[in-house]
Amino acid sequence: MTALRTHTVIDSPIGELTLVNTDGVLSGVYMAEHRPAPDRTGFGEQVADGFDEAIAQFVEYFAGRRTRFTVPIAPVGTPFQHEVWESLKTIEYGTTRTYSEIALALGRPTAVRAVAAANARNPLCIIVPCHRVIGSGGKLTGYAGGIERKRFLLDQEAQVLCSGDAGVPGDTHVSA
Repeated sequence: MTALRTHTVIDSPIGELTLVNTDGVLSGVYMAEHRPAPDRTGFGEQVADGFDEAIAQFVEYFAGRRTRFTVPIAPVGTPFQHEVWESLKTIEYGTTRTYSEIALALGRPTAVRAVAAANARNPLCIIVPCHRVIGSGGKLTGYAGGIERKRFLLDQEAQVLCSGDAGVPGDTHVSA
């Protein structure tokens, strides 16, 4: 049986984001100029329905009211990629880790390049926070949407933390 895929496009402070559902579960989030470019022919029909929860969480994230996404996701990848993506989800809002630190945490200290490759293939940018992975020495390195978008996301998270406005992870809040 073939999976039913649909997509929608939303505006964000970093440009358009294309959200893809597979059988009603979020399976992709892609930025304009996403590299490597996804096969857009596999996105399915463009629709307006079925993305409300994901859209609401993106609005909250970009408004500084969400520090962790809780929308159900179903990324497609190899077992090693899933292992890396699960590790990425443990990187706290407003913090960063290096590729080496992730490889070490996975118990594979020599797999730095494999970690970087899995990070680059993350189909759920922002939700699985690959933007929080940096090169050794703190250098901003490759990002599917470009370094400027990565810098924007990291700066936004740092600014929210500095303002004391960050909500409880996964929760929304209203500042007084």
